Amino acid sequence: MTLLTIDKQNWTKGLTAAADQYQLFGPVKDKDQHQFKALTKGQVPDLDLVNTRLSPKDLIFPQSETIIEYSLDESQADHHIMKEAAKDYSPRAVVGIRPCDAKAVQLVKLNFDAPDVKDPYWLQAYEATTFIGMACDAPLSTCFCTSAGCGPYNAEGLDILMMDQGENYLAKVLTDKGQAFADAAGWNQATPEAADAFMAAKDAAEAKIVSTISTDNLVDTDLLELHGASFWDDVAFACLNCGTCTFSCPTCWCFDLQDEVHGKSGVRMKNWDSCMFPIFTVHTTGHNPRETKTQRVRQRFMHKLKYFVDKYQTGIMCVGCGRCVRQCPVNIDIRRVCALMNSFKPADACAAQG
Repeated sequence: MTLLTIDKQNWTKGLTAAADQYQLFGPVKDKDQHQFKALTKGQVPDLDLVNTRLSPKDLIFPQSETIIEYSLDESQADHHIMKEAAKDYSPRAVVGIRPCDAKAVQLVKLNFDAPDVKDPYWLQAYEATTFIGMACDAPLSTCFCTSAGCGPYNAEGLDILMMDQGENYLAKVLTDKGQAFADAAGWNQATPEAADAFMAAKDAAEAKIVSTISTDNLVDTDLLELHGASFWDDVAFACLNCGTCTFSCPTCWCFDLQDEVHGKSGVRMKNWDSCMFPIFTVHTTGHNPRETKTQRVRQRFMHKLKYFVDKYQTGIMCVGCGRCVRQCPVNIDIRRVCALMNSFKPADACAAQG
């Protein structure tokens, strides 16, 4: 690991130099919100933010992505021939990604880079990307990252972790990809003593986290009994099935494949989907195994907090960014639901069945 100091006066110059070798993305302010976008020549990311409204997961997993093109024109020689859509997997760098969003990419990777099935589109985009993280010194009251396996200075999934030190940025170069980006940007001022500054800032940032969750009982709780708990109707009562929670979540990965035909040209697209939508599990027979709102809400939280835990024998499918808490229009709070699930006793299921 290399520790560097980046003079803010040279920040723009360094990014401009790196742009010769990388396509740069970063948070840009759009009206009253920040959003990750491709940076134009000379544009720098606006790092004066807490977090973006949506995570940058769409840079690797686009909300809509054309994967196959085909023709229905019988007069053409390539009639009915399908071909993969052209893709750009040239080197790119996401500058200013928060640690929670970088950790989320690693959780999503478990799905798209499974031992038996690998998504080539997701993986090629991931391999092409260098993640330049910005530590979080001002967490919101809805952030609970430290109890969700993450933290404001968590380095997992990052190639470089930066922190703001007034006139300078301090940077930890964590991987070979990070070193290559630092070289391209001309960041080479070594600062070994920055390790102490990072540790002090990390402790200070974590001390500002006022919201926590407990997940210690989730692994040992019986899945079927938890599935039948009595509190699910209450949790789901206010839900609108709008999908805001899933679209704003950095770890949600559900997608649908859809064909779009215009005239005699067609494309097959990969689009984000949501377990909150009523038609998400509708079969071609018309049968819907999750036809009620309660079933869909239960699926969301069981997936995040139980199915994922059991399948991967790891932490929850959540990094504590708090986006779903802040953006839910009816104030459904994953922290409350997690508390209900973590404190669940089998008697709750019996009461529901009785």
